[in-house]
Amino acid sequence: MVTKRLPKIGFLGIMHGLYDVDQPELPKEQEKWANKVVEQLRDVAFIDFPGAAKSKEMIEKYVKSFNENGYDGIMVVNLLYSPGMRVVQAFKENRLPVLVTNIQPEPSVTQDWNWKKCTTNQGIHGIQDTSNMLMRLGVKPAVVTDDWESGEFKSFFSDWATAAMTAASLKKARVSLIGKMQGMGDIMGDEVAFMRKFGIEVNYDGIGEVYKCLQQVTEQQVDEYVAIDRKNFEVAANLPAESHRYAATLQIAYEMFCEKFNYDGFSANFNVYVEDGRIKQLPILGGSNMLAKGYGYAAEGDVHILACTLIGHLIASDPHFTEMYSLDFKRNATLLSHMGEGNWKVARKDRPIRLIDRALDIGDRENPPTPIFSGEPGVATIISLVAIEGEKYRLVVSPGEVLDEAEIPGMVMNYTFFRPDTGVRAAMNGWLKNGGTHHQVMFKGNQCNKLELFCNIVGIEYVQV
Repeated sequence: MVTKRLPKIGFLGIMHGLYDVDQPELPKEQEKWANKVVEQLRDVAFIDFPGAAKSKEMIEKYVKSFNENGYDGIMVVNLLYSPGMRVVQAFKENRLPVLVTNIQPEPSVTQDWNWKKCTTNQGIHGIQDTSNMLMRLGVKPAVVTDDWESGEFKSFFSDWATAAMTAASLKKARVSLIGKMQGMGDIMGDEVAFMRKFGIEVNYDGIGEVYKCLQQVTEQQVDEYVAIDRKNFEVAANLPAESHRYAATLQIAYEMFCEKFNYDGFSANFNVYVEDGRIKQLPILGGSNMLAKGYGYAAEGDVHILACTLIGHLIASDPHFTEMYSLDFKRNATLLSHMGEGNWKVARKDRPIRLIDRALDIGDRENPPTPIFSGEPGVATIISLVAIEGEKYRLVVSPGEVLDEAEIPGMVMNYTFFRPDTGVRAAMNGWLKNGGTHHQVMFKGNQCNKLELFCNIVGIEYVQV
């Protein structure tokens, strides 16, 4: 599974070394201010400010150190003026995301403004030279201009740092595919190009490896998992204990499989269970519980949406695997659902999550215990990762709202009404024009800014519909 962590950011504060000679008090003042900026942001990122970089050599030293020591990104701040040419070689070698941070100590020009205040608040003067050099190097940084003490600045920085952490973490991720749905075109792509672009290692496995793990599961482990389910769910009285225990056994087997091969998630096509014949159920409950625990998951061998769940764990939390089943023009919404898997952590809090005995017509297996819930009403975002050609990818994003609706008795899997901000007609037109896939991931809240920053960092297209 993947674990969200505090981003690790290098603070590159640059200035000309001549200030030490002509105005020696200013570098010390600006370094004190830089440390105040670090303190202001300390709850959203670990930030390393090694001191002002006052020469080309110091800039190159700090940038190299940030790259070699596992940092997620670099924020560049002109503490005082620094000649732009000094950053060229350092950023020619840099591989980390960059944030051009256009800030100054004081937010307004006051009546007591003088030459000293002009000098110490000339961030825009120096950052223009710095940014011009980055542009001519082909570097495409994120840029923020704001009062460093404002909530807006902190929010933008947090979003960028989280996006940078997400991009870095994906480079260490490994996932397993166990079969693909035949003829399903929008899940297909080039896994080698996929790894080059996102860093996620994709491996193909047989269901036999999962079955080996299943044979090793103990009754005590199953007892523990069933007890956890009974705390999380309202278990239907007619759900056979044997069926529930088998679902728990299969979940444990998949977790053992992921741990054995260091996988952060998996996607299996339901046909592999039929063809192999040894596994009695589809992992509907296991996939749902594993999503809730922090694993990546998607159905039918869909590596692109599997990646979206990993991105979601890192960039937002609690990604929910789903798809659009039906449109509702009266509600101006789409009905989101799937065969039964989904992250129950997005469920509304005022209703119990029911675990039922559910007949599944797909897969020719025994009834899989299935969690029934609807999403918590409120702001939400759905996304789809589209493979276009080679390393060319597009993230299609729709911000909107989960509606507060009455329960539908006949729905035997999780379901949610999602109303796009642009309306269901415009959103679906945009979705289809941009190749949005039939599987999606939903997050609570509006995650658009973080997702767009992430796309810019990894170099893929961002489209909002």
